Amino acid sequence: MEEQLNLFANTINPLTLLVGVIFVIAAVVVYIFPPKKINYFYGYRTASSMKSQEAWDFSQRYSAVIMFRLGLILLGASLINLLLPMSQNVDFILGAFLIVLGCVFLIWATENNIKKKFPNP
Repeated sequence: MEEQLNLFANTINPLTLLVGVIFVIAAVVVYIFPPKKINYFYGYRTASSMKSQEAWDFSQRYSAVIMFRLGLILLGASLINLLLPMSQNVDFILGAFLIVLGCVFLIWATENNIKKKFPNP
């Protein structure tokens, strides 16, 4: 029984793996098929991205690139337990932290670049 527990201790983190895959797929879809018009259903939707069609188009492409990179980082992070064995609790907390940090970074980076590219008059 203890051998079986040790076998599962050094595996990939399913949380970061799943979110990484979702980020990569969503980023590819939004990059290839960006929403053409400003809407409340699909794409990167914030007040600053919806101020103009130009800001909308820019934010869709920019956020998709950042999301793709974050997805790759999360996919890599899902393998960290193979290199640095840790308990499942620590692995889960680290994975959840990286996901939240990635989402915050995605919004922060996109909003900052919208403000730089489209300053308020």
